[in-house]
Amino acid sequence: MATIRTFALANSSMEQNICSESLHLQEAMEKEEGQPFDPVPLLNNAVANIICMIVFRRRFDYNDQHFQNMLKKLTDVAYLEGSIWALVGSLMKHLPGPHNDIFTSSRSLEAFIRTEIERHKLDLDPSNPRDYIDCFLLEEKVVKAARFNDVGFEEENLALCCLDLFLAGSETTSKTLQWGLIYLIKSPNIQEKVQAEIDGVIGQVRQPTMVDKANLPYTDAVIHEIQRMGNIVPLNGLRMAAKDSKLGSYIIPKGTTVMPNLTSVLFDKNEWENPHTFYPEHFLDTEGKFVKREAFLPFSAGKRACLGEGLARMELFLFFVSLLQKFHFSTVEGVELSTEGITGGRDSQLVGRDPKVGRGPVLGGSRTAGQK
Repeated sequence: MATIRTFALANSSMEQNICSESLHLQEAMEKEEGQPFDPVPLLNNAVANIICMIVFRRRFDYNDQHFQNMLKKLTDVAYLEGSIWALVGSLMKHLPGPHNDIFTSSRSLEAFIRTEIERHKLDLDPSNPRDYIDCFLLEEKVVKAARFNDVGFEEENLALCCLDLFLAGSETTSKTLQWGLIYLIKSPNIQEKVQAEIDGVIGQVRQPTMVDKANLPYTDAVIHEIQRMGNIVPLNGLRMAAKDSKLGSYIIPKGTTVMPNLTSVLFDKNEWENPHTFYPEHFLDTEGKFVKREAFLPFSAGKRACLGEGLARMELFLFFVSLLQKFHFSTVEGVELSTEGITGGRDSQLVGRDPKVGRGPVLGGSRTAGQK
């Protein structure tokens, strides 16, 4: 955990990495020249590259077909793990059905990660660890030298830890950005207000930084509302009571499996004025200033809250603002977007347009996008 914090949060270059990746994402969308295209692979690649920088200290080009295949398998694993099949646990492999793809995809992902591990071994420098894999391999040597057993520093565990980082840190953020496109397309007036605020504070040329966040309260409120309505992890992860505990009038015995229901908080009618409506004003006071809400818990709460919360917030802000700074998003005429669940991905398309000066959409450029 300390290593992840070092490379994901404490490292001052992480913001620079995200800003750099946002330029690659913009360029990829501009290349579509106003024609319909699927945004999902681009968003997945952009966000996954941030995790790649933490784990591998390298990024992958959007045209890298092998990496695109890995991302597709990652999405499939995330989808199946979030389906009803996951509830049958170890029985899955004994039952027929499409859920068996999770094992095939997982093996492919682990093989991809193991290739990166072997690459790291070739030029491992104990005095200059570059990323998560380097730190793990160096610690593994220390553990073996001390002849400690059963502490988890084996290469098999390293591959699984890396896979967990991609599942937890890549799929969730990219899906939140997908929700952002959907809600802004369905609420063009909100999108225009976000763009007006960005233009007034940053303009359409300078790249956004985290320093800008305090001066973009409406944009920040919209991002928070996307997370609330997107509800990416409705039940969070499974936990276990470490000791006998009492919650209200309920006794929870030690060893009991606990599954936090985050949806019940994010859509609580006693906490939110319009719980089932996309309403950024949930996070604004009467003067238009951003306000924190105690019931906003997309990352869960307490000691078992999401480890990558800080990184995810940084990614969401910088990617979101850079896209809205450059593009306006709209749907193909006659198409009504659905707000059904999108985990696992769906066919979708964007149409790219760009008013370099002003707001008028000009086909074949870049500041408008639509999803189908």
